[in-house]
Amino acid sequence: MPAVLSELPYHPPIAFFSQLLGADALWLEGHEHYRKQTYRNRCLILTAQGQQPLTVPVIDGNRSEKVAISALEIDYRQNWIHRHWRTLQTAYGGSPYFEYYADYLHDIYLQKPALLFDLNLQFLHLYLRCLRLRLPVHVTTSYHAPAATSSTLLPFPTDLLDCRDHLTPKAQVGQGPDRTSGRPYPQTFGKDFVPELSILDLLFMQGPAAGSFLA
Repeated sequence: MPAVLSELPYHPPIAFFSQLLGADALWLEGHEHYRKQTYRNRCLILTAQGQQPLTVPVIDGNRSEKVAISALEIDYRQNWIHRHWRTLQTAYGGSPYFEYYADYLHDIYLQKPALLFDLNLQFLHLYLRCLRLRLPVHVTTSYHAPAATSSTLLPFPTDLLDCRDHLTPKAQVGQGPDRTSGRPYPQTFGKDFVPELSILDLLFMQGPAAGSFLA
């Protein structure tokens, strides 16, 4: 399978990791402009009330879409870390593997990286280790235009698979290429399986066996 080019999500959806199965490498788009209402600063978790988004606030949100994603700053004037962590504790505190991963996640939050990209990258490396996905991760050095010819791909692989914006929290159920979350697994709430959630949901429920549910 060719290398995959993707945006860098916050607590990526399960389908993000499913699309990496068998990939030679992962290239992260570091020079696109930030886009609102995407997984770049949002994830979906499962609570007693159903799906709930967790969103990382960014500085100067009205102008943020003119800022390169790798330069976008997190707004720590809002107490969002406390809110996210309490929500995760409430939703998953009783799950089989919450305590197994809690310290690793909390340590990353406590570092308070200035940039959204750096925060997401730290979480990504943690999840790749947890899922035993061993593939090199690169960050683009310039923007890779979707319609680029092979002559403009360098230093990217010529067979790069462009998966940017294949996954979106705004898509309707049953539509779009991201309507998958691998194999269903037992979840904390509800009788019916809820797809399209953050990898956190799978890890907290399945722990070290989570990688086997991606396909």
